Amino acid sequence: MKEIHKINLLYDFYGSLLTERQQKFIELYYSDDLSLGEIAEQFEVTRQAVHDTLKRSEQTLENYEKKLGLVTKFNKEYNSLEEIITVIDNYPREKAPEALNKVKKLVREMLDSR
Repeated sequence: MKEIHKINLLYDFYGSLLTERQQKFIELYYSDDLSLGEIAEQFEVTRQAVHDTLKRSEQTLENYEKKLGLVTKFNKEYNSLEEIITVIDNYPREKAPEALNKVKKLVREMLDSR
């Protein structure tokens, strides 16, 4: 997963746990694509301060994921749903009962992981 997508996904799950300043810096840098210098100018701080805040924020998001694993679980469920669609699409009509059993198994696995 690309770093930008990874941080954005982590931010979607855990962003509200960051300070307001950390949230704003992450949003400006990763979503609005502002440079460190542009953010620094807007907040009247140094580029180094912006960089440090971003790195600390990223580490905090990573730590939340290590402890809670919500993004990992989300990705696993997403992949299972993609597999369900593939199973449905690839099974011929005459093998529909097999496909349905496979789908039931995948859905059951998703439900049991909660």
